[in-house]
Amino acid sequence: MTINLTRRKFLQSAGCAAAAIPFARMAKAEDVFVRTPYTAPGSFAGTKTVTGGICGMCFWRCQMVGKVRDGKLVKLEGNPKSIDNGKSICARGNAGVKLLYDPDRLKYPLKNIGKRGAPVWKRISWDEALDECASRMNAIIDKYDEKSLAIFPHGSSAKYPMEFFEYVIGTPNNSEASFFQCRGSRDMAYIHTLGTPAGEEVDMPNAKAIFMLGTHLGENVHVSHLKKYLKGLENGAKLVVVDPRFSASAAKADIWVQIKPGTDTAFLVAIMNYLVKEEKYDKEYVDDYGYGFDDFVEGISHASLEWAANICDVPAKQIKQVADLLAANAPHVSIHPGRHTTWNGNDFQRERGLACLTGLLGTIGVKGGFVKPKNPKVGRCGWPRVVNPHEESLHYQGEMHPFSPPGTPTDLIRETAVSGDPYPIKGMIAWGQNPMQTIPDPGLTIKMIEQMDFVMVCDVMPTDITMYADILLPETSYLERYDYVKRGTQWDYSQPHQQYISARVPLVSPTSADHERKDSVWITNELAKRMNCAEHIPVKSAEEMVETILAGAELSLKQLQQEDGIHLQPGEDPYGVSFDVDFYNSNVEEAGFPGAPTYVPVPQPPKGYARLVYGRVPVHSFNRTQNNAWLHNEIPRNPVWVNDEIAVHLGLKDGDEVALVNDVGIVSAGTSILKTTPGIRKDVIYTSHGYGSRNPQLSVGANVGIDDNALISNRTIDPETGTHGMRNSFVRIVKEGKILDIPA
Repeated sequence: MTINLTRRKFLQSAGCAAAAIPFARMAKAEDVFVRTPYTAPGSFAGTKTVTGGICGMCFWRCQMVGKVRDGKLVKLEGNPKSIDNGKSICARGNAGVKLLYDPDRLKYPLKNIGKRGAPVWKRISWDEALDECASRMNAIIDKYDEKSLAIFPHGSSAKYPMEFFEYVIGTPNNSEASFFQCRGSRDMAYIHTLGTPAGEEVDMPNAKAIFMLGTHLGENVHVSHLKKYLKGLENGAKLVVVDPRFSASAAKADIWVQIKPGTDTAFLVAIMNYLVKEEKYDKEYVDDYGYGFDDFVEGISHASLEWAANICDVPAKQIKQVADLLAANAPHVSIHPGRHTTWNGNDFQRERGLACLTGLLGTIGVKGGFVKPKNPKVGRCGWPRVVNPHEESLHYQGEMHPFSPPGTPTDLIRETAVSGDPYPIKGMIAWGQNPMQTIPDPGLTIKMIEQMDFVMVCDVMPTDITMYADILLPETSYLERYDYVKRGTQWDYSQPHQQYISARVPLVSPTSADHERKDSVWITNELAKRMNCAEHIPVKSAEEMVETILAGAELSLKQLQQEDGIHLQPGEDPYGVSFDVDFYNSNVEEAGFPGAPTYVPVPQPPKGYARLVYGRVPVHSFNRTQNNAWLHNEIPRNPVWVNDEIAVHLGLKDGDEVALVNDVGIVSAGTSILKTTPGIRKDVIYTSHGYGSRNPQLSVGANVGIDDNALISNRTIDPETGTHGMRNSFVRIVKEGKILDIPA
């Protein structure tokens, strides 16, 4: 395997400096994306420490400080004052320096004078770029109406423009990947069970048992979250991991359940039925806070251990073993809600099952359980709600997906744009999101884009979606801008209760002769002026936006600077807060769905195929970091996991170069290396998501590894929420041009 990650390498960091070369107004692609070789900084002596950084390499947003020399950032470290991540940041956090000085970064506004997907870039001024963006979007609105625009945002800097297009312009077509391809089904299920979004607020440090279903902690590295998990294990918590693959978490488990993918709800329902029949649940909590319990009991009464064992392809005695372990350690049990939860299109019911199991064990508001600490209050700064477009949303119009998370289900936008029914969608904005790799079936995404009158993309790096832009706008990185206020509590609730407030501030100046990047507040305000919405602009700058938010907590940027970038204040005891539990939800039933958590079968692999599942590696944030040379050096490709017995049957061995082909004939554009292991089911093939970028302007990450998303062509939509089931596509292995059937 081509994986060189060691503990030493994981903790190492370095710095770099870059200077780009100006070029002519009309330029070839290779000239537009000027690249400069990386230069190591030498020692860190003589650097100045700059506080106030908040990481943006993933959405966990650890608090940082920067080491700066001669105006150049040379090192990043965790902020020692932080009660969240402390001095620790992960490999990705360290590598933020390499993102900042990545020679492939977008530098100037560009106009595509070629074809979408095969662009020919012309450098233009900001005035020309913004004038064209505004005039073309205004023309679309005038010809059709506000519903004819769609925005695909992601990340903290996309919030300000997202609100502008939704609240002021009035487009109801807003699809954020974090909701519709990640956590939307989870949070909506918890809201309709416990009355609150799930988050990841489980008190693992004080748990006696931790239950994870498809949660890959140790591969999905969020520092304070991982600290909670490891602290719980250090304190002796028993660990149960339900996963078809021997993940990093499964390697630490007391019980590893190698479940058949898509059957997790059957597993959960059988556990709950067993706990009820054996009277091993928390009767007092259920009596005090449970609703619809009798209907719930009747609804799951069919789910015997043997029934689930047959469906899940695991022994009935192991399901009983898990149930008994959870009951024996209740209520101090962390039932982890998961994070990336859009799997098989039956995800709302699975997450309802996790929430109901949490209530059944009474593990709410107690040490080791599901707790919701109060975060400090801050102000709000955003666009006014000039219009309310939500009633115009596609799922509301068609009465589809009544438990959809905020925004509009992605497939409804794509299908509407392609068909024109019930209305045309002719303008697209992608801001910090790469829909070519976040949304399954990229072929449908391309069809949507092809019929657009105008496509605007704003990003930090060239990605697959930037190749389809008519106008491409370069954004400042998280290390160069104001844009986010983070608040929360310390992660270990056994410590004195404290809250924190911090703000993202520039660690280095974005002003430079080698680029013309701007932050999202400046860009959006300039668009607003040109789209006749100047009267609604809430702030003049990103700095003012952050100041306004902090003012709600009677803080300022100056005060935060004096407090080393983090304001601490006393917190509140997070324990003792209970939540009502809708074991049987009549609103869900009235909408036409099962009121009790119910197993819904999913499509099975055709003969000769295995199910494709995917996950993460600890040094990458999916596709966002694939061009980062430091991180790429550690895990440059995404190995394809196959069961070792299947490999022997097919004549394959560890390290073989392979491709994948799916059940509709799509062959992966790239190849990767094979990992043969007993640690994966025979009916499953696994790889890591985010590889295989096609943009040739990525000098490190282009055409490296296999793009799993390109193989996800079977679109299964969760009926309650409209989120994507992303693990219902099936593949065979291709070696040296020969397609190999997976034995039954």
